[in-house]
Amino acid sequence: MKIRTILIILILLFSGISVISKEPAIAKEQSQTSTIKLFTSPDLVPLTKQWITQYKKLNPQVRIELKQAEGIDLTVQLKEKSSLGILSEELLSTIKTKEIWNMAVGRDVIVPIMNQCNPFSTELSEKGITKDRILRLVISSEKQKWEVLTGNTQPITNILVNHYYLNDKLIQQGLENYTGLKQIQIAGTQVSGVAELVDAIQKDPNGIGFCRLISIANQESQTLPESIKLIPIDKNGNGKIDYSEAIYTNLPEFMRGVWIGKYPLALSRKIYTVAIDKPENEAEQSFLKWILTDGQQYLAFNGFNNLVIPERQAQLDKINEPFNYTTTIPERSPILFIKFLILLVAGLMVIILEPVVAWIRVKQTIQKPQPVNLMNIFNQTATEIPKGLYFDKTHTWAFMKKDGEVKLGIDDFLQHVTGPITRVSLLNTGDRIQKGGRLVTIIQKGKQLTIYSPLTGTIKQHNKNLEIHSSLLNSAPFTEGWIYAIEPTNWSLEIQFMDMAEKYKNWLKTEYSRLKDFFANAVRIHAPAFVMVLQDGGVLRDGILSDLGPEVWEDFQLKFIDKSV
Repeated sequence: MKIRTILIILILLFSGISVISKEPAIAKEQSQTSTIKLFTSPDLVPLTKQWITQYKKLNPQVRIELKQAEGIDLTVQLKEKSSLGILSEELLSTIKTKEIWNMAVGRDVIVPIMNQCNPFSTELSEKGITKDRILRLVISSEKQKWEVLTGNTQPITNILVNHYYLNDKLIQQGLENYTGLKQIQIAGTQVSGVAELVDAIQKDPNGIGFCRLISIANQESQTLPESIKLIPIDKNGNGKIDYSEAIYTNLPEFMRGVWIGKYPLALSRKIYTVAIDKPENEAEQSFLKWILTDGQQYLAFNGFNNLVIPERQAQLDKINEPFNYTTTIPERSPILFIKFLILLVAGLMVIILEPVVAWIRVKQTIQKPQPVNLMNIFNQTATEIPKGLYFDKTHTWAFMKKDGEVKLGIDDFLQHVTGPITRVSLLNTGDRIQKGGRLVTIIQKGKQLTIYSPLTGTIKQHNKNLEIHSSLLNSAPFTEGWIYAIEPTNWSLEIQFMDMAEKYKNWLKTEYSRLKDFFANAVRIHAPAFVMVLQDGGVLRDGILSDLGPEVWEDFQLKFIDKSV
């Protein structure tokens, strides 16, 4: 019976070789497809048309068919082969299919603005403005006092808030989504356009208004109009702008904060590309990559904000995931015949050796019960700590070679926390690094951590293999995954603050406890639905950060990595 089974398997393997040799031809045919079928939201037609026009100038051989999403069944349209959608967030939410592939390509943000000379500017920067006070401001027929808006219980002055507003459906919709009220009647002084709104607030220190960020921001200089300032929003309503909301220093920082969830989602709407499955067609992939790179410049012309660079990289990583089809080059029939003979010989050897292998397995089972791996866990015993290296509390290591150069890298503990690293941002040869200064930035699909240097010195060489194979930081952090070779400046002094293997191992026990405490708090705040066993001596899952969002990575940077420096 077993011999018959093995022979059937051999036949199937032989047939599989023939099938595999044909599949690449199909894959190649798919990769050469030059027709892209698009459908888009009515409000995104001008943007989509401009993307198509500019892309075809660079790729005249590509044919792009465009349909407007209005009046068509989006679920049916998605299921149509090679069909991509460019949709607003509102229209995306109407799609009935639960599991679809989607990727953000742009964003629209609604912001409250005020005059920089506002008498309560400093107080608002510290406290922010809450949801309930925004609601009171925009719907009340009576003007509100600034003390009420800032949350002062004891009024100091009788200065009134002058609310200027635009007749803009998107702004009203954003405020309705944020406040939870539908069809609100906005109160205040209506102005005819963005220029008039900005002019009114520039002239009025007590003025306030809501507008789309793209309509007032200078895209080249990344600045706001003179005398105009964003009003911080107290998202969590705790009466202050804390670390999880402090994103208002400049526009790039603000947009990064919007991306990682530090700004109310209801005031930020995205543009998505969607498909029933991840596009594997070369023409579609090239078009999507262009939208995320050179195509971003056309968002501003159509009233939308670009994605910040880390978010673009995260989206590009979605496209660059492995395909589902093979790309093996077709083999010629003589090679197939040789493979068949090899498989036949291997099958005969299996038949001959099977009784021996079975006897060995039975003996091993009797002598030593097989362990059961219940889950892929991360604890103190899972961390590799080679002897002969110096370890630092920044989760880095150093090793001096015979020629006096020192190699630097990150420890095994850190890669167990982050999971697969998809990209690294390295310094250049000749750059000087400072103890406690930036050493390297490790990135996972746009989410990133900055790791700090344990030593001071000059970079003599950086590991170029990491630029292509960043996963070496996971698979071989102490060998092929080294980061720099440096010429140290204060080696004998600075290694006094570093530990060797046994001492570092003991320190990591405390670090592991600190890690569990961090995730217990971070998950409760940012991802309450994330299941994790932490109580009663529970353990962490290996690569736990990989399934958590950029806001948790940001917290991990501030509360865990930065506090180790």
